[in-house]
Amino acid sequence: MPKRSSPPSQSSFPSREDILGFVAGATSKISKREIARAFNVRGEDRSRLKNLLKDLEAEGVIGRHGKRIHRTGQLPAVVLADIRCRDRDGDIVAVPAEWDPEANGPAPTIVISPPRRASKGVPAPGIGDRALIRVSPLKGDVHRYSGRIIKVLEKSAGQVLGIFRPLPGGGGRLVPVDKKSRDRELEIRPGDEGEAEEGDLVTVTTSRSNRFGLPTAKVRERLGSVKSEKALSLIAIHAHGIPNAFSPAVLREAEEIAPVSLNGREDWRDLPFVTIDPPDAKDHDDAVHATPDPDPENRDGFIINVAIADVAAYVRPGTALDREALERGNSVYFPDRVVPMLPERISNDLCSLRPQEDRPALAVRITVASDGRKLRHSFHRVLIRSAARLAYAQAQAAIDGRPDEVTAPLLDPVLKPLWQAYECVKLARERRQPLDLELPERKILLKPEGTVDRVFVPERLDAHRLIEEFMILANVAAAESLEQAKSDLIYRVHDEPSLEKLRALGEVLASIGRKLRTQDALTPSLFNNILESVKETEHRLFVNEVVLRTQSQAEYAAENYGHFGLNLRRYAHFTSPIRRYADLIVHRALIRMLGGQDGLPADMTREELAEIAAQISTAERRAMAAERETIDRLIAHYLADRIGATFEAQISGVTKSGLFVRLLETGADGFVPVSSLGADYYRYEEAQHALTGEQTGESFRLGDRVQVRLLEAAPVAGALRFEILSEGRQVRSGRGSRPRSRTPVAQRAPRRVSARVKDRSRKQ
Repeated sequence: MPKRSSPPSQSSFPSREDILGFVAGATSKISKREIARAFNVRGEDRSRLKNLLKDLEAEGVIGRHGKRIHRTGQLPAVVLADIRCRDRDGDIVAVPAEWDPEANGPAPTIVISPPRRASKGVPAPGIGDRALIRVSPLKGDVHRYSGRIIKVLEKSAGQVLGIFRPLPGGGGRLVPVDKKSRDRELEIRPGDEGEAEEGDLVTVTTSRSNRFGLPTAKVRERLGSVKSEKALSLIAIHAHGIPNAFSPAVLREAEEIAPVSLNGREDWRDLPFVTIDPPDAKDHDDAVHATPDPDPENRDGFIINVAIADVAAYVRPGTALDREALERGNSVYFPDRVVPMLPERISNDLCSLRPQEDRPALAVRITVASDGRKLRHSFHRVLIRSAARLAYAQAQAAIDGRPDEVTAPLLDPVLKPLWQAYECVKLARERRQPLDLELPERKILLKPEGTVDRVFVPERLDAHRLIEEFMILANVAAAESLEQAKSDLIYRVHDEPSLEKLRALGEVLASIGRKLRTQDALTPSLFNNILESVKETEHRLFVNEVVLRTQSQAEYAAENYGHFGLNLRRYAHFTSPIRRYADLIVHRALIRMLGGQDGLPADMTREELAEIAAQISTAERRAMAAERETIDRLIAHYLADRIGATFEAQISGVTKSGLFVRLLETGADGFVPVSSLGADYYRYEEAQHALTGEQTGESFRLGDRVQVRLLEAAPVAGALRFEILSEGRQVRSGRGSRPRSRTPVAQRAPRRVSARVKDRSRKQ
């Protein structure tokens, strides 16, 4: 039971104040169970306590993360924070990097404690750094915490990324690329421009600014011209501080590694495993095989073998390779390049499950019944030899009756048993009812010279689903085995949506005539029913997006609170150790479970795993942001020569200042300023997610299909600006029914946005 400042000792049912005081005073993780024990709540009163906690959560005074309950406004045990200043005592002060003041009030301050031991290797933090910090509340002040630096993630060092613009006579200006940056242009004096030329992407080191004039800077590194699409991923790499060059020590370590032999492993080289991946994949870390179960008691059942590259055999704890992998956290994928977690010697050679080559693997053998139920599983350290490397479309074509010279000899002995096993597994998935979002993924195809050829949405095939379901089975098996072995691990967790997000979803659905059944149990099937109800309507894509936004963000954690989206009680990442550090941690735990040594240390403590989980979750969010921004920049570059063109779009967001739209052709996102909507005053109706003209009664609402014209494209910022050509829908709330004045944008006088919108949201 968690520690608390004043343990209650009472048998009567606790009041709201009792519970809030207990939650606020707890110094460790608590759940409904700990609250019930503390207040001696038993029997029928447990349901009463559950309802009271739900009411407190609905009011926003407590929050929940999985089963953990906390007072709203409190920080978690490990937090990502920005170091801002020093206080009067000279102590370093930080604030949380991700904090919503509207929901939680003013951001708390974190006073950084000196490191426990200098030998820890944690660098001294500086003002402007971003760090991962373990925090604990200070007694008597709910807005102040003490903190210990776990890791400095980003060093500011006065470095800025931007575009160089030369001036006659030498020197120039730097235009920062971050559209959220508050930095003004920087002055680069003659002689400090290095080899930078017009339009080059450069990093500069800033110096102290004078009292008057622009701050000065000196070019530190020339990264290339932004006129090429290949430079656009460099912007994201450098803007997010993603490590993209391996040190000589790491490369030397990788080159000195010798291939692993059969010694101490089971010989599975006779099993015809195959890898099934995208056609442009360079590393292949998972291979699959299936065969009918010969056990007469499991009639029509199958044995599924999933073999995963044994990265732990090569990347040992404490080595330069391991430290670099943890620093990166994961591989980052851009349309023009990959920033790998491990050097190519590991990822593309020793650990890649190439066909007809011996490779070490950690394998799981799973027996499933004819209805897809998992009957049993076991883990093995093996040596395999893949029979073939297949692409998704290639494998699917063979099953559909169009085999080629590679798949023809594999069709009956290998591919058909895989698909038959998948048909069984699919039945279990249908019973489980995971969240079934339909979100077409944009893929950008580049020409050889690096320019955008086209943007398209790849077809979803059963071959994709087969691999996904087999990987999910293997991941569940890994979590179950480690729990049974009483080994701590890093889980892949996904919390259920918050009540606040559910209320917002209900309002959005009401605006299109749908109802969220809040009285139903909160399960993925609740959302699946919503998605099914709009499947054949114009709102299909938009509702899928809104349901996605309603979900919590998946993350890594040393504590298990389940995976809501997959509707699984326990889940771990095991199947991609080449590109995810979380999987490598799970592999090492499984190897210890199997009695392997490989220089592995003893089991890591829960605290150590929690720190690693927080760090790699941050790295994952960093990678996602960089990948998303690069796609936005590439599409903006692709559309830059189509200014004035018209597109079909859907309104994907509504704010006081305008509308966000998503193009149906490319999935590109852009903005329509309210000042371009027409000669009317538009009020923001938060509950309806709409902008409505007061005189015309014309309304633009979330999810509406519209035609837009491209007015501006800014490739470096990844920003697109449009105007709407379509007429809005008519609503009765307008004071009149006069048609809207559709003055061409070029002829309209500029207007201040604040003068055009009357915000009648609930916040006022």
